[in-house]
Amino acid sequence: MNEDTQRLRLLAEQLDWLVTEALHPCTAQLDTMDTAELLRAMNAEDAAVSGAVEKVLGAVEEAVEQIVAVFRNGGGLFYIGAGTSGRLGVLDASECPPTFGVDPELVRGVIAGGHQALVRSSEGLEDEGRQGWLDLKEAGARAGDVVVGITASTRTPYVVEALKEARDAGLITIYLTCNPSGVPGVGADVTINPVVGPELVAGSTRLKAGTATKMILNMLTTAAFVKMGKTYGSLMVDLRPVSDKLRARARRIVMLACGVDFDSADAALRHASEEVMVAILMLRGPMTLEGARRALEGRRRQDGIRRLLSGRPPAYSETRQDLSGERK
Repeated sequence: MNEDTQRLRLLAEQLDWLVTEALHPCTAQLDTMDTAELLRAMNAEDAAVSGAVEKVLGAVEEAVEQIVAVFRNGGGLFYIGAGTSGRLGVLDASECPPTFGVDPELVRGVIAGGHQALVRSSEGLEDEGRQGWLDLKEAGARAGDVVVGITASTRTPYVVEALKEARDAGLITIYLTCNPSGVPGVGADVTINPVVGPELVAGSTRLKAGTATKMILNMLTTAAFVKMGKTYGSLMVDLRPVSDKLRARARRIVMLACGVDFDSADAALRHASEEVMVAILMLRGPMTLEGARRALEGRRRQDGIRRLLSGRPPAYSETRQDLSGERK
C-alpha cells in the first residue's frame, strides 16, 4: 500500500466517527422522493438546528464576553475557515461595518484560498495546515486579538493549525465545530460545538451545520456590538447611511428614538452630517452639535446612547404598540 492510499485510509476511518459525516437514518430513499417530500424533509431537519444552538448558549456567552473584552482593549476579531465555513465568516465580518458603523479592520474574515474562494470552490486548500496561520498574520492578527476558527468537521488542518499557532502567539482562540468534540491539542479558550446530527445529504455541512454556524456568528457579533453601545433599544444607531435605503432608515431610527416627525429627524441628520448617534443626542438630550460630538469622543462612545442620556429609554418604548401597529 503506497503512502497516499494509507493516508486516505486513515482519514476515511477518522471521518467514520464524525456526526456530520454520518448517514441519516431516514433518508436512504432520498433520491426517490418527490419535490414536496424533499422540501418537507429539509424543513424538518432545519427545525432542529435552533435546539442544538440553544444547548451551547453558555459557550456562546463566554465567547461574546471574550470578544467584548478584546474590543475594549483595542483588539480585533478574526474569523478563519475553509469552504462554507470560511465563506460564512467573511459574510459575517463584511456585514459589521454597515450595520454597526465599525471600521472594516475591526472584524475580518480569512478564508483558505483568499477572495477567489468566495466565488469559486477552493476546498482542496483546507489541507494546508501551516497556511492558515500565515494568512491570519498577513491579515494583521496579533497578540491581544481574538480568532474564531470555524470547522464543521472539527479537523480542517487550515483551521486547526491556525488556532494552535494563534494560541501560542497570544491570541484568544474560539473553536466552532458541529461535532461533539474537537481535535485533541487545540486548547482553545472557548469551544462551541452545536451538534446538529447527520445531514440530509451525508457530509454536506452547508446544510444544518452551515445554518447553525451562521446563527452563532450572528450571535457573536450582534451581542458583542450591543454590549459595545451600538444600539439604543433595538435601534442600530451607529449604522453608516451610505445608500438611499440606509439614509431613509437613519431618519426612521431618529424618529423612533426621539419621538419626532420626519422633517425634524431629517433636519437633525443633515445638521449632524448623517451621524445618527449625534442627531439622537441633539434631539433627545437635548445637546448642541458640538456637545453631542464631545459626548461621543473616545471610549465614551462605548457607553451607548442610553447611558449618555442618564438611562433615558428611546421614545418608542414609551408608547406600547400591538402587533397590528395600533398604538395603545
